Amino acid sequence: MGFLSKLLGNSPKKETEKMTNVKLAVIYYSSSGTNYQLAQWAEEGAKEVGAEVRVLKVPETAPQGAIESNPAWKAHVEATKDVPEVKLDDLEWADAIIFSVPTRFGNMPAQMKGFLDTTGGLWFNGKLVNKVVSAMTSAQNPHGGQEATILSLYTTMYHWGAIVAAPGYTDPVTFGAGGNPYGTSVTVDQNGKMIEDVQAAVKHQVKRTVSVAEMVKKSSK
Repeated sequence: MGFLSKLLGNSPKKETEKMTNVKLAVIYYSSSGTNYQLAQWAEEGAKEVGAEVRVLKVPETAPQGAIESNPAWKAHVEATKDVPEVKLDDLEWADAIIFSVPTRFGNMPAQMKGFLDTTGGLWFNGKLVNKVVSAMTSAQNPHGGQEATILSLYTTMYHWGAIVAAPGYTDPVTFGAGGNPYGTSVTVDQNGKMIEDVQAAVKHQVKRTVSVAEMVKKSSK
C-alpha cells in the first residue's frame, strides 16, 4: 500500500481548494438520461472549485420515428429541450472539456462522432491544441465496452493535440465507482438505474481536469 498511498497523495490540488479562471465545457450525449446526470454532477463539481461551466448537448441525429418508439428516449429529449446544443465556438472558448457518452458497440455514439467530425477547421488552425480533456461513459454491463468507448474519444483528442487528464488512481473514490482509470464509467440496469455510486468519482475527475487546465494556463503565460 505504500506505493498506492504515495500515488493517491500526488493529486495536483486538494479538492477543497478553489481554482479560478478555468472555463470548462461539459459536452454530452444521452438518449435516456444517464449521461445527462453525469454531466450535471460534473457541472456541480466544477462550480465547487470555481470554474466557469457550460453544459452542452450534441445534436440528436436519430430518426424521429426511433425516438418516438422509445418512451424513455422520447421523454428525455423533451425534458432536455432547453439544454443548449454545443457549437464549435464552445470548444474554442473552453480551457478544458469533459465528454460524457453511452457506449455503442464499444465505441462512441454516432451523434458524438458526427459532432467531432465537424472540428476539422479548428484542428487545422491549431485551436484545439492543449485543451485539457477527460471522458466518462455508461453501459448496460461492466464489460460492455466502457473502457473502449472512453479510449475511442481519446483517440480523437490525441489528433487534436489535447492533453488527456484521465483520473487514474489519484483518489480512492475511483475504486468505489468500479475502478476505471480511463474515466468514470457506470453500469445501468434494464430500468435505467445506475448500479455503481459514481457521483463522487465524477466530481473528482472533473476537479482533477480543472486543476490540470489551471496549471496549463499558468505555464502558457
